[in-house]
Amino acid sequence: MRILACSDIHTSRPHAEAIVDHASRADVVVIAGDLANQHRGLEPVVDVLRAIEKPTVLVPGNNEQPGTMAAACEGWTHARVLHGASVTIDGVPFFGLGGGVPVTSFGSWSFDLTEADAAKLLEACPQQAVIVSHSPPHGVLDVTSRGAHAGSVAVRAAIARVGSPLVVCGHIHDSGGRFERLGGAIVVNAGPIGFVIDLDASEVVALPR
Repeated sequence: MRILACSDIHTSRPHAEAIVDHASRADVVVIAGDLANQHRGLEPVVDVLRAIEKPTVLVPGNNEQPGTMAAACEGWTHARVLHGASVTIDGVPFFGLGGGVPVTSFGSWSFDLTEADAAKLLEACPQQAVIVSHSPPHGVLDVTSRGAHAGSVAVRAAIARVGSPLVVCGHIHDSGGRFERLGGAIVVNAGPIGFVIDLDASEVVALPR
């Protein structure tokens, strides 16, 4: 399975159009949240992405709520918005977790979860699932411009517990556009330009900038 992964488009029409153009290279498209900016501009970006005709998994970032993401994607038959839920595509389970984890310092507009709330939702993650989490696992591609690790302990624990082969995340822009390994998992902080991941061969290829 070939997966096209991106995150943190933040209302950028050019980035959304580029993802649409590259979708033909993949079997599944994964978008790890933050299409909007502080809950504004979500619908126009989704309207661009609707041209994707491959199965598409989305999670809400901290810049949108699960309900508003689901509403914006209504009628897009290829899209599945996941938050604390999973879907199986061509025999591969995908589990989604949205929001900022742990709670951010951005204020009341940000859709955030405590580590405890995230851990509770992650209990439903199937074994060997591809995890699509807006927040990265703690200690992996989660370093901010101030040098702090801002990823989620709950996400990291779930990766180990279910034996996830792939984690697609975003959220921490300073560590975006990169991938690393965490045990047997490939962790991709995708960023708006994105990557194509060959799940069977465990290969990650950056899209042209």
